[in-house]
Amino acid sequence: MRILSIHADTMWYHATQKTKMAEIIEKRDDNMKECVVLFCCVEKLDEKNPTRVILSATKNVLDRLEKLKVRKVLIYPYAHLTSTLGSPQCAISILKGLEDSLKRASIEVKRAPFGWYKEFEIRGKGHPLADLSMTICPYEGIECDFTCPYCNHPIKEADIKHRCRSVAQYSGEIASTGNKQ
Repeated sequence: MRILSIHADTMWYHATQKTKMAEIIEKRDDNMKECVVLFCCVEKLDEKNPTRVILSATKNVLDRLEKLKVRKVLIYPYAHLTSTLGSPQCAISILKGLEDSLKRASIEVKRAPFGWYKEFEIRGKGHPLADLSMTICPYEGIECDFTCPYCNHPIKEADIKHRCRSVAQYSGEIASTGNKQ
């Protein structure tokens, strides 16, 4: 999970248009003052252990809130922080899990709707601790076998799916489509 955290004077959003994976919402706009905005992106890797992702994200966010002396959070789904998105079902589950977990810790939480195009305005505070990016790992606390050379995520060998095909398979595919190269 990737999180861009911004300590804000105010955050406002308005849901303008739903996508095919939009969740049902009651209100299209909301705002929050004196809060930390969490631009959150659930990644494919998070599907390996959503519970650990929620617990780790909660711990990291609570630590951040304590440093900033803030008790209000606006969770804002933001798919633009990764090129390896998790499934919409997993993303909604993790975002709702984070919301519930923070509420149980007595944090005032609002969550912008998932699967909607939204316009927003944010007024960040601009102090040295105002902006922070976080990478939440589903393997945290577990030693991993490799690190992905593309995204630097830890990888357990058991989770790797071998998708290499033989040259004969490629040749057969090319021949059957009539595209000889």
